[in-house]
Amino acid sequence: MPILLPSDLLFPPAATSLTTTLTHLKRSHLSITNRLRSITCDAAFVQTVAATYQLPLIANERCGSWYTPPHLKAGSAYFKSTDGHFGEWSLSLRRLNLQLLEIIGGAGGCIITDSTRRGKTHPDALTKTLPIWLAALNRLLFPSDPSTHALRTPPTLVSASEHAQIEARLPRFVQQLSDLQLDVPALRRQLRGRAMRAVWVTPGRGGLPEVVGGERGSERGVGGEEEGEEEGEEEPGWNEVVLCTASRRADPDDGGDDAGAYVQGAADDSEGWAHGLSAALFWTHHATLLATSEAELPATIRTLVAEARLSQPAAREPVRITPATSLWIADNAAAERSHAHLFDVMVSCSAQASASLAEALEGRYIHLACATGKNGSRQLRTEMAKLETLLRPLVRPDLRILVTCPTGRDLSVGVALAILCAFCDGTGSLRPSTPTDNSGAAAATKPAIKHRLSWIMVALPDASPSRATLQSVNAFLMG
Repeated sequence: MPILLPSDLLFPPAATSLTTTLTHLKRSHLSITNRLRSITCDAAFVQTVAATYQLPLIANERCGSWYTPPHLKAGSAYFKSTDGHFGEWSLSLRRLNLQLLEIIGGAGGCIITDSTRRGKTHPDALTKTLPIWLAALNRLLFPSDPSTHALRTPPTLVSASEHAQIEARLPRFVQQLSDLQLDVPALRRQLRGRAMRAVWVTPGRGGLPEVVGGERGSERGVGGEEEGEEEGEEEPGWNEVVLCTASRRADPDDGGDDAGAYVQGAADDSEGWAHGLSAALFWTHHATLLATSEAELPATIRTLVAEARLSQPAAREPVRITPATSLWIADNAAAERSHAHLFDVMVSCSAQASASLAEALEGRYIHLACATGKNGSRQLRTEMAKLETLLRPLVRPDLRILVTCPTGRDLSVGVALAILCAFCDGTGSLRPSTPTDNSGAAAATKPAIKHRLSWIMVALPDASPSRATLQSVNAFLMG
C-alpha cells in the first residue's frame, strides 16, 4: 500500500490559489479608490460634529488633516498615540501644542480630529495622550483650583487600573512643565481663565455624533467622582475640547452598500499607499480624484504631485524665536528667495552650499554640510563645530542670525537650539563670549536645553526635531 505524503493531502495548487485570492481581495479592499471615498465619508462626519458643537476644527497631524477640509481647518496639533501606549504614558516636551490655547480660549473650546485603523475604536492619542496633556496643563495653569485637576479618561475605553497608573505620573509631568519656566499668566489669559475638559465623540448609527462615556459630567475623575459639582452647585465655566474619532469601526456585518468598501482609518500611514499625495493636494483635487478609475489613479496622482512641485514652492518665512532677539528660523527656499540682506549671518544646513548666498554674505554665510534624514542628523554632530570657529568671532548683542534647513523643521531647529544654549544668556540675548557664571550662556545642562527648546516649540509649533538631531545637539553642547 503506498504511503501518503502531506503534499498529497494539501492540494498545493488549490492552497496557492486560495492564498492568492485572499491577498487579491485584501488589496482590492484597501485600494486607493476605497481609501479616498472612505476619507470623504469620514470628513462629512467631521463636518457634522463641527456644525453640532460650533467649535473650530483642529487636525491632529498628520492623519487628521485628511478628514478636515482646509477651509474649515483652524489649526494643527501634534499628539502622538505612542505617548499614550500602555506603560509608555508620557507628556512630550518636544510637542507642547501651546498654540492651541489661544484658539481654545477664544472659542470656548475646539474639536481635535484623528482616526485609527481597524482593530480599535479610538486612537490612543485621543483617549490617553490628550487627556494627559489637558490634566497636566490644567494643574499647571490653575494650581489653586483642585476642581480642575482631575484626569478625565473615557471609562469604556480606559480601564480603572490604567487610569490610576496614568494619574500617578501626573505630578512628574506637571513638574516637567514647570521646569520649562513657561509664562503661566499669559497662557492662563489665552484660555480666558477657564480650564479645559474633554468630551469624546465617535460616529454612531446613522452617521450621527455619539458621545463616548456619557455627556459632559460623566467622565471618570479623581476618586471616580466629579469634583466641585455637588448637587445644587453651579457648574464652573469650561473650555470644551471635543476629541473626535473620524472613522467608524469597520464591521462587515452592519450591511449597507459600502460595507465591503469602507476602510476604517483610511488615511493612516499615507506614505505607504498615497503615491506622494498629501492631504492638501487631495482636497485641492478632490473631485478629480474621486472621478478617476482605480487603474488611472496612480498616474493621475503622480502628475498632480509633479505639478505641485514645479509650482512656486511653499517656503517657511523667517520666524523669530522669542524671547531671543537675534535668532530666526526659515527653510532654505525662503533664504534663497530674498532674505539674505535682512540678516547679518546665515547658518544653512544643506547637502550643497548656496553659491549665491555665499557671494552675497561673503564670510557671514556658514554652511553645515548635512544630508536629509538620519544621516544629516548624525552629520550635524561634527558640522556644528563650525559654529565655534566661524560664528563665535562674529557674535555681538545686535547680530541678526538666520538658521535654515530644507524643511525649517528639523536640522535648523537643532542648530538654533545649539546657538541659544552656547551663545545666549538666560534671557536669549547674544553674548560676545561664554560667561563663566550661571546667568550666561553656560546652558549645557539637560534642564536648560529643554527650557530653550520650549522657546522654539512655542514659536514654531510644527517644528519636528528628530531624536537623532537632538542627540547631536546634546553631544555638541555637553561633549
